[in-house]
Amino acid sequence: MSMLHPHETRSADARETDQLTQLKAQLAPEAAAQMASLADLSKLPVLRKSELSAAQAANPPFGGIATKGITRLFQSPGPIYEPGGDGGDWWRFASALRAGGIGAGDVVQNTFSYHFTPAGAMFESAAIAVGAQVFAAGPGQTELQVRAAKDLGVTAYAGTPDYLGAILAKADEMGVDLPRLTKALVSGGPLFPTVRQAYGARGIACLQCYGTADVGNIAYETVANEPMIVDEGALVEIVTPGTGNPVAIGDIGEVVVTPLNPAYPLVRFATGDLSAVVPGHSSCGRTNMRLAGWKGRADQATKIKGMFVRPEQVASLVARHPEIARARVEVSHDGQRDEMVVKLETQATDEAPFSASVRDLLKLSGTIELVSPGSLPRDGVVIADLR
Repeated sequence: MSMLHPHETRSADARETDQLTQLKAQLAPEAAAQMASLADLSKLPVLRKSELSAAQAANPPFGGIATKGITRLFQSPGPIYEPGGDGGDWWRFASALRAGGIGAGDVVQNTFSYHFTPAGAMFESAAIAVGAQVFAAGPGQTELQVRAAKDLGVTAYAGTPDYLGAILAKADEMGVDLPRLTKALVSGGPLFPTVRQAYGARGIACLQCYGTADVGNIAYETVANEPMIVDEGALVEIVTPGTGNPVAIGDIGEVVVTPLNPAYPLVRFATGDLSAVVPGHSSCGRTNMRLAGWKGRADQATKIKGMFVRPEQVASLVARHPEIARARVEVSHDGQRDEMVVKLETQATDEAPFSASVRDLLKLSGTIELVSPGSLPRDGVVIADLR
């Protein structure tokens, strides 16, 4: 049964006032002065993983970002270094655990990795914050996982969706019953409907959450198969890939996150994931923004005729011509060579001014196709590889 934290049912005005105050506190004075509302966040530049990695290489370990109270250090592939701190629910995953009914009296088998990356620490600190006990299992050694779950009376699982299935299969093979295991919070991979149903058939209620090593918890399920609720400790924007421009509600775009964490103030961090805002409120009673779940990757860099074309270049094309509302590059192959079509939403009727900009910015020539405004799909795809 879902448990609500008092903050999770606040009015939108009360929530936004509090979030704006927190945001200003972690910005430089000149940036904070621009923030009359949360909508003004879009005035600030987007920080991409490639830029963060380069900044860290030039100014280790955190690229010059001012941190405080850091007690843990982690490394993710890239490499990108992430900090962590003590003092409660540092990565804000407690809301996801509460939504799954996990709290005092539960024993959580945490199979997220404790090696190099922060996943294990993220879920351990959250479980402790909600009053649960934690078995720091990490992944692997499945037979020992089964034995520990039995001996410790594990009631809840935390880990990837598939690994829970591996533990249950091994338990069946060993003839071990795990009757107390009735809750699961999963992340780090897709939770397919058939997998969730299989866990449900065994009496295990399974919900999923979405986060990254850089920003912590982003969103979480409260009701199976409903949109995820954005965690109130993070500001989430959905933008056109390659830009920092917010898309309309319901349109697919790149997830950009500003965690409200003055200990590590990342601002407008581009996750590289695609999603969309779902209008309305959850049936569980929480009132914050909802996300449609993972819809693909925003990094659509594609090699065409031996040259890479990136979403940022397409965004530059749109920015150069105010009469273009939206652009989409489609690449196909005729059996001998690549063919590039650049579709432009515009009321203009002359292709000539755009052809020069395509050659200049995309470094390639291709067919220009002018389409009526609103006709391109709002699916977050800027470069469609049809080969």
